[in-house]
Amino acid sequence: MIDLSHFTSFFIANWKLNGSFQFIDNFTEFLKVPKTAKNCITLCPPNLYLNYLQLKKGDFKLGAQDCSYFDEGAYTGEISAKMLVESQVEFCIVGHSERRQYFSESNQIVRQKADKLIKNNIIPIICIGETLDQKNQKITNKVLKNQIYESVPEISNNLNTIIAYEPIWAIGTGLTPTLEEIKNSHNYIRNLDKKFLEFKILYGGSVNAKNSKQLMGIEGVDGALIGGSSLKVDVFNEIIS
Repeated sequence: MIDLSHFTSFFIANWKLNGSFQFIDNFTEFLKVPKTAKNCITLCPPNLYLNYLQLKKGDFKLGAQDCSYFDEGAYTGEISAKMLVESQVEFCIVGHSERRQYFSESNQIVRQKADKLIKNNIIPIICIGETLDQKNQKITNKVLKNQIYESVPEISNNLNTIIAYEPIWAIGTGLTPTLEEIKNSHNYIRNLDKKFLEFKILYGGSVNAKNSKQLMGIEGVDGALIGGSSLKVDVFNEIIS
């Protein structure tokens, strides 16, 4: 398992259902990873392209977008954490709001997936976040508390798990919370329990080249989970620079 303590900043590119072999060729050719050992750059392609991207591997880490909570068996279409190990995957996103929304994944399922990843020496990036309705009802903290306690496995600690705060209403909309709102949410997560004080907590939700420097300057933000802006290599280069 990769040692998270070696890094101060994490930039996770979530390509979602995008990409091709040609796209990967172009992206890796022009990707400019900063020459600092303190930044951890991770690319998460669709599973089909994991092995191909691994062959291109340079100064970036390899991540997956999801995994099964089963180890093996008659589960058509699933990919286990054990299989991801064979593709040399080091990080894996779980609990993304799109998985929760479109595939009805519960906190309990997310917890099981994260547990399997840790036991296979892969770092889970556990996503949490509130909807616009929940924000308007002023129950963001309640939602985050429930998601944290129900999605994070008992065996999680600051060396084997990353948390990503992604307000659902900000994903792909171009909207972002205020800097103060982000800071408050990150602080709230850290102070839920002393075990979370040292966790790496990322921000996600319409991160782009224009706002990334401000977002990364917020106290308590250890990096970014980047969606659409990670599909344009020049924009991604600017974000990670």
